[in-house]
Amino acid sequence: MHTFKIGDNVEVLDEAIKGKVIAVSGMEVRLETTDGFEMEYEPSQLVRIEGELKVINYDVAKIKNIKNTPKKRKKEIVKPKERNAPKMEVDLHIHQLTNSTRGMSNFDMLNLQLETAKRQLEFAIKKRIQKVVFIHGVGEGVLKEELIYLFKRYENVEYYDAEYKKYGLGATEIYIYQNNN
Repeated sequence: MHTFKIGDNVEVLDEAIKGKVIAVSGMEVRLETTDGFEMEYEPSQLVRIEGELKVINYDVAKIKNIKNTPKKRKKEIVKPKERNAPKMEVDLHIHQLTNSTRGMSNFDMLNLQLETAKRQLEFAIKKRIQKVVFIHGVGEGVLKEELIYLFKRYENVEYYDAEYKKYGLGATEIYIYQNNN
């Protein structure tokens, strides 16, 4: 436990208040702050300050010099493999997946498209391909909704609409987060 006496320079813990002790009575210390206010605190809330901190011009000049020195920016090194790697594109239009749709129901076609998407997604994860564009077309949006449902089942996959200029509204791009194993 600190004992304070009149005239001690003190600082309040957990607050930006400094002052000089003007009275001590029991468990209370009265101080006059540097702003001229009188305040009371328990001794456990105060700490004695020994003298003032002195800073000389030489120290100030050194610090200014350090602050004004431009920091070297670390260049992010992109591996050539990553820089030139094109996005993998998977066209899920049914005529790209089969020679003939004769005898296939809408359900069969949708299943073929989803199986292809799942197989290509697994391939991209296995081969550490980070970006894949699934071209599904516009239509009624059934395939797109099923793809989103598929992508949500993977923790490391984020999906969003693909580049509009290139694909229009009929494509979804995924980003596969790679864990460095």
